[in-house]
Amino acid sequence: MKSGFVSIIGKTNAGKSTLINTIVDSKISIITPKPQTTRNAIQGVYNDEDSQIVFIDTPGILSPHQKLDEYMNKQAYGSLSGIDAVILLVDAGNPYNEEKDRDLLESLKNIACPFFVVFNKIDLTNIYLIEGLKKKYLEFFPKAKIIEISAIRNANIDGLIKEIKEVLPDGFAFYPDDMKSDHPMSFLISEIVREKMLLYLEEEVPHSAAVKVEKMEKINDTLHIYTTIVCEKDSQKGIIIGSQGRMIKKIGSAARKDIEKIMNRKINLKTFVRVENKWRNSTNYLKEFGYTEDK
Repeated sequence: MKSGFVSIIGKTNAGKSTLINTIVDSKISIITPKPQTTRNAIQGVYNDEDSQIVFIDTPGILSPHQKLDEYMNKQAYGSLSGIDAVILLVDAGNPYNEEKDRDLLESLKNIACPFFVVFNKIDLTNIYLIEGLKKKYLEFFPKAKIIEISAIRNANIDGLIKEIKEVLPDGFAFYPDDMKSDHPMSFLISEIVREKMLLYLEEEVPHSAAVKVEKMEKINDTLHIYTTIVCEKDSQKGIIIGSQGRMIKKIGSAARKDIEKIMNRKINLKTFVRVENKWRNSTNYLKEFGYTEDK
């Protein structure tokens, strides 16, 4: 069988999480319209009759301002070590920007393994823009395989899988056939809560917050999940809770519905909010909330 590890790298909002969820046919990585949604490298496992491909969804590359940003960049670039192939995912609806794009492309020029430049969101572009992008990216990566897809519409995903299989070595399965991700359920639960914050709150507030699952316990037929949202300011805490607790109830209700679908059982989700000043620049807090290289 063909087997191997494939890293998906690119700028924020290129559609990396949508792509990996579509490939794995399961929600293992959260998706929102806002940049910097993904904070950890997440492995999604694709299985078929003759292959197992482990895709690594990485945070979008960004200019670091805090230790959390540095951690996210390390997660992205660290995913390139010992890999069998790399996908550079590009938003085909955005023209090439010399100032913003060149440093990332230069940093990837010396990758020795098979390299794919995958243009996503082809349903949102035009022939002139996509041809201009192809020309520019082939200047940086003349040996790259160019593929066009729409992850959200599941367009040409089969073609992408076929091309990846052709460059992977013969090997063995790394994970059981029914395994979708390398992260525990508690991680996915915390990410779903954070996803709802990103969707419902003002832009800076959710980026200043983290979510931690404190405890899970089964009582009769219900799984009780206790989570903590940590933010940096009292004012942010007030926004997260909302007038008469309406916002925290909205976040919790939406998260609970998603968790129940994934776990196929009744959930009682309880969410608390606490303030930790400048936690994004604290090594100890980053470790507490799971933003550490150690697994």
